[in-house]
Amino acid sequence: MENFEDLGFSKVDYDREKRQGFPEVIYGEGKTTEQIQLIMGKLIATHGRVMVTRVDEEKGERLIEAFPLAQYDPVSRILIYGTPTKRFGGEVMVLCAGTSDLFVAEEAAITAEWMGCNVKRLYDVGVAGIDRLLAYREEITAASVLIVVAGMEGALPSVVGGLVQRPVIAVPTSVGYGAHLQGITPLLAMLSSCASGMSVVNIDNGFGAAYQATLILKLVSEGVHHENTIS
Repeated sequence: MENFEDLGFSKVDYDREKRQGFPEVIYGEGKTTEQIQLIMGKLIATHGRVMVTRVDEEKGERLIEAFPLAQYDPVSRILIYGTPTKRFGGEVMVLCAGTSDLFVAEEAAITAEWMGCNVKRLYDVGVAGIDRLLAYREEITAASVLIVVAGMEGALPSVVGGLVQRPVIAVPTSVGYGAHLQGITPLLAMLSSCASGMSVVNIDNGFGAAYQATLILKLVSEGVHHENTIS
């Protein structure tokens, strides 16, 4: 089989799993149902599984008619078919500041699960009610990688980063009042954080955060060792 197939409107990347460890994921927004269906069929035939992000409910319902074994989640707007081929040790914890951030948090959680991670969710623990967060301090510090989702002023990842000795992946959301600037304010706050060991993905990018978290656990599971010679 060739590394990719040209469908005219799309070039389906069959070699993605070999290069990067996971099959190509379909970004559903802007694509027609028919286009998604054709790409899904190709990827399922090759890999036995597929995930589609940013799919509205109408498209989700029509795609499930075509692929009855698929599952659609309306909160994250993700459609998945098939299960992980590998399971990674450790735990990804997905935290979000408020219920309004759930659409991004669930995109991260479902993506990480589909890629083979054990996922724990901790929602509505924003800094406006700090006791809610600190009540789960033991569970937070036990996680292997933490994805922290927040809108408004984006303070939650910095607080979490000060509690743990694990990677923290911060995700700003487009949720907030006027000066929040559709996510720019929390994005800049997270980029400016003094919490060490924290990385930041783009606004509302739960998928990207989950991919990064999974790669961390994948590397750990492979037990990669590099010998360094000091002269």
